[in-house]
Amino acid sequence: MAIELPKEKHKEAIASLIRYFREQREEEIGNIAAGGLLGFFLEEIGPSIYNKAIADVQARLQMHVSDLDVEFHEEEFQHWLKDGSKRKKR
Repeated sequence: MAIELPKEKHKEAIASLIRYFREQREEEIGNIAAGGLLGFFLEEIGPSIYNKAIADVQARLQMHVSDLDVEFHEEEFQHWLKDGSKRKKR
């Protein structure tokens, strides 16, 4: 599955890469080069980040699902205990 950014986020990422090269490396990089670098990152590194995010969400969901029994457990056959009345056994 190819990882793609929405159009606006893609533009922002390219602008960020251009700024990074200009301010951190004191180099100029154009839109095409920055777009190519972004494409490489998305293809090469993106899946690792995506898979980690999926694993984190899966672990979080499993934690919540395992708590369902504790959080929503209802005791069964409680009528006679709540009523307070005790029938004499015959």
